[in-house]
Amino acid sequence: MKRDFKTILITGGAGFIGSHVVRRFVNNYPDSKIINLDKLTYAGNLQNLTDVENKPNYTFVKGDITDKNFIDELFIKYNFDAVVHLAAESHVDRSISNPTEFAITNVIGTINMLNAAKKSWANSMEGKLFYHISTDEVFGSLGATGFFTETTAYDPRSPYSASKASSDHFVMAYYHTYKLPVVISNCSNNYGSHHFPEKLIPLAIHNIKDNKPVPVYGKGENIRDWLFVEDHASAIDVIVYRGTIGNTYNIGGHNEWKNIDLINLLCKIMDKKLNRATGTSAKLITFVKDRAGHDMRYAIDSTKIQKELGWKPSLQFEEGLEKTVDWYLANEAWLNNVTSGDYQKYYEKQYVQR
Repeated sequence: MKRDFKTILITGGAGFIGSHVVRRFVNNYPDSKIINLDKLTYAGNLQNLTDVENKPNYTFVKGDITDKNFIDELFIKYNFDAVVHLAAESHVDRSISNPTEFAITNVIGTINMLNAAKKSWANSMEGKLFYHISTDEVFGSLGATGFFTETTAYDPRSPYSASKASSDHFVMAYYHTYKLPVVISNCSNNYGSHHFPEKLIPLAIHNIKDNKPVPVYGKGENIRDWLFVEDHASAIDVIVYRGTIGNTYNIGGHNEWKNIDLINLLCKIMDKKLNRATGTSAKLITFVKDRAGHDMRYAIDSTKIQKELGWKPSLQFEEGLEKTVDWYLANEAWLNNVTSGDYQKYYEKQYVQR
């Protein structure tokens, strides 16, 4: 039976994945109030949501999940019956430089969210949901064969994945200890529009466009499973409304690529889009020192969500990557605002001065 929610809190809703989730929920569920909570750090950009910001069922709230009192007050004010928790520090390189920040945001912030939900729903858990979005990186690194499943043992290798693994464990602990109605999903690498250009694909597109070196770790042999971000948002949608309480779901694209092969494909697409001679963009590829603790391979088995909930990816990678390139080339102003930092002025302009 499909659930029904009056008021849904989406944390991290101004980020890359979060903005696609917010847009989908605002447009698909006009009778539900969608509250977008985001701290608006460097990766949170309200310009990602200009197309829905004036919708009557949408509200943006600026705030920090590590602020316990603020989160408690937010739950009292809006009386949420569902939480979709995406807010997190998510860049591995940044976690290596500052692991404490990742522990505070991803672990303590998640505990604050769990405690607020538990307190708010103390009289009745019926019809409530706490959905925690995680990553396949909690499972560690795969060899040449095999896939991550929902029963794969956790083996995080970076401060980022360790912080996400810890938060996953706390979520399940609240389910077992307090009967909090939770679900978790672990997803593979996402790509698509509105992605902050520190991640591989948008960084490469940006650098190729500007004839700058395209950095590739090591020899580019690391393998990732890639999923179009809108397909991830559709998976989150079906889990929110039909996922089984107390369960985890792996979300993947069955779409493994070596980093170097992905970049070579991207170079070919960019040459075509920019009317460059074939091979021009590939000359920009620059191999750099490998990242510490760099997992060799991730691959997701998403059989469970496909069989139980009928979800499957909608796009093949080549098609999705071309759509992604088209979006970045058509939205140079967005990219320039992000890389210059000007996008961070949008909140003051749109919200503070109203």
